[in-house]
Amino acid sequence: MEEKTIVCISCYYKGYDFMDEMKKLGNKVILITSENLKEKNWPWEAIDEVFYMPELKPSVWNLDHLIQGFSYLMQTRKVDAVVALDDYDVEKAALIRETFRIPGMGQTTHRYFRDKLAMRQKAKDSGINVPEFTAVFNIDEVNTFIEKVPDPWVLKPRSEASASGIKKITNKDQLWEALYELGEERHLFLLESFKPGDVYHVDSLTFNKEIVFTSASKYLAPPMEVSHEGGVFRTKTLGRYSDEFKALDEVNADVILNFGLLNGATHTEFIRSKEDGKYYFLETSSRVGGAHIPDLVEASSNVNIWREWAKIEDALLKGKKYQVSKPTAYYSGLIIALIKDREPDYNQFECEEAVQFLPIEYHVGIVYKSSDSTVVQERLDYAAKKIHAELLNIIPPKSKPTS
Repeated sequence: MEEKTIVCISCYYKGYDFMDEMKKLGNKVILITSENLKEKNWPWEAIDEVFYMPELKPSVWNLDHLIQGFSYLMQTRKVDAVVALDDYDVEKAALIRETFRIPGMGQTTHRYFRDKLAMRQKAKDSGINVPEFTAVFNIDEVNTFIEKVPDPWVLKPRSEASASGIKKITNKDQLWEALYELGEERHLFLLESFKPGDVYHVDSLTFNKEIVFTSASKYLAPPMEVSHEGGVFRTKTLGRYSDEFKALDEVNADVILNFGLLNGATHTEFIRSKEDGKYYFLETSSRVGGAHIPDLVEASSNVNIWREWAKIEDALLKGKKYQVSKPTAYYSGLIIALIKDREPDYNQFECEEAVQFLPIEYHVGIVYKSSDSTVVQERLDYAAKKIHAELLNIIPPKSKPTS
C-alpha cells in the first residue's frame, strides 16, 4: 500500500500514540510543534521530519508565518492529511487545509468545534438543549439577556480550551466591570446562564459519518470547579446500559450529526440540570480529550482512542475498511491533583484496582479499573481524601479571565 504523508500539528506535548500508530501503519509523519517543546520525549522513531514554530504567547503562532512555512514544505512533499492534535491547533489545521486544498475539516465547520459561541448557536438551531447564552457585542442585547435570565452567569472565552479563562458572575455590576476590563478583547467572549448540575464528558470515534465508538463519563469534580477553586480532578466511566449513558449517547449523536463531523475523534461535554433533569450541551471539540481522559477510556474499554483515530485516518487515505475492536465493559476512574512534591510516593496508593500511575511532574495521577462501579468509586474517594489531607497544593486562579 502506498505510503501517505501526514502532518501533525501540536502546540502541546501530546499525540504520542497517534504518531506511533501512523508510522506502524506505513506512513510518513511530519510534526509541526512549538519551539519550546524541542526537548520533549516525542516518539522520534515515528517522526520523519519536525518543524518548529516560535510562540507569540502560549499556544499562539504567527499564522502568516505558518502558511509561508507550509508553502515551503509543500514544494518538495506531497501532503495527504493534516491533523490537529490539540484543541488550540484545530483552527491552524483548518486554515492550512483551506489554503492548500487538502481534504478534511475546513474553516466553516471547524468553528462549531472550536468557537463556543458558534457551537452554541449551532446546537440551538439544531434543537439541542443549551443553557441560555448571548454574545456580548451589543450593550442592549446584553442588558436584555441579564434582565431575562437570572444570575449567576458565566463569562466564557470563545476559543479557550477546557475551563481556562472562565469567570463566574454573580451580579450586574460585576458583569459590566468584567466586560470593561476585557477592552478590545470583549468580542472574544460570550455570556451564559450558570446551570448547577452534574457534568459529563462523552468521547467518541466517527468513521464515514457513523459513530463507531462511544465512552461516557461523569465528572466527580468538574474542570471549572478544579480550575477556580483548586482541588482534586476526578471522573468515572458510566455503565453502557445505564440510563445516563443511553441519554448521553443519544444527545452526543445529535451533536456530531448536526455539527457536520465526518471522521475522527470528538470530546463533548454536557450538564444535567438539577432544576429540570434535562441534559444540556456545553461544548465539543474535534480531538481526543485531554487531562489523561484517553487513559480512563482505555482502562474501561481496552480502546486506545489515539491509535484508533490514527487507524481511521489511515483507512480514509487508503480507501480501506475500518472497524473498531469490540470494547470491554469495565468501569474505570481517574484522579489527578497538583501536589507539592515533584514526584509522589505511589506506594501508599497501591491496590489491585490501580492499573496506571501517571508520570506527571508535581501531580498525582491514578487510573483505577474494576468490574464493580462501587469499588472504583471507593478507590477514588479514598485517594481524594488522602491527597487533600497530605499532598494537595492549591494555586489561586488568575484574577481576571485571559484570552
